[in-house]
Amino acid sequence: MSEILFNRIALIGIGLIGSSIARDIQKLGLAREVVISTRSAETLKRAEELDLGTSYTTSASEAVRDADLVIVSVPVGASEAVAIQIASSLKPGAIVTDVGSTKASVIAQMAPHMPEGVHFIPGHPLAGTEKSGPDAGFAGLFKGRWCIFTPLPDTDADALARLGGFWQALGSRVDEMDPHHHDKVLAIVSHLPHIIAYNIVGTADDLEAVTESEVIKYSASGFRDFTRLAASDPTMWRDVCLHNKDAILEMLARFSEDLAYLQRAIRWGEGDKLIELFTRTRAVRRSIIEAGQDVDVPDFGRHTLDK
Repeated sequence: MSEILFNRIALIGIGLIGSSIARDIQKLGLAREVVISTRSAETLKRAEELDLGTSYTTSASEAVRDADLVIVSVPVGASEAVAIQIASSLKPGAIVTDVGSTKASVIAQMAPHMPEGVHFIPGHPLAGTEKSGPDAGFAGLFKGRWCIFTPLPDTDADALARLGGFWQALGSRVDEMDPHHHDKVLAIVSHLPHIIAYNIVGTADDLEAVTESEVIKYSASGFRDFTRLAASDPTMWRDVCLHNKDAILEMLARFSEDLAYLQRAIRWGEGDKLIELFTRTRAVRRSIIEAGQDVDVPDFGRHTLDK
């Protein structure tokens, strides 16, 4: 058990990220009270059945009353609506943060509604799976992962340190970035891979009739692993695309240029260019493992399914 860091924590949204946070708070004893709020009565009931908090409500404004820490875990397109709902109920000195994958948009949506004396610190834990909902979460999701803050210029240093201590207690490594730089970095390391996966799986689905269902029947590891990304929550990724469109379009343009280079190399039989590219990208994979962001096990650990 860790020390109690906050008396009362309010979790607005209880999907994969929110429910994983709730499980860690409970396991580590980081708060005396955890109030869970979500718009869906059915989802809220499931969160209560899973015993994820100490109290439950469909009212976000009610949830944040007297909360020392408020964590907003909703699709980024809903950020402003949540900010408006909770603004008048936030107590002075409260810390409000989020877990959204885009930061400039979230700041534009939420910051104008934060009352004076409330510490708004945008955040983004770089962790997750393709699953969603309160059943998808698990304790330890954030262990060894990065949580990036994009603090505003006037952010209170003590509040930032307290929030950093919370994420470190969950096992995360903490870093800070400018929000626009964050959005550009995430566009290439997260957003573009998901968009490409959605597109490839969509193309394969279009070809199902042509191939007489052999695309699904004979799915090899490459296509199979794309489907994992493409199984991610549609609403969340719609919002990511719409709220980080400039950075994503920039990365898509760069990707299209590199894809054209690869097409030419294949067309003209330029094996040396293919070897150079494949060797360089293989080294990137090794660097990710060395950085502790994945494990070096056979077939990405899929062999465990046989057991």
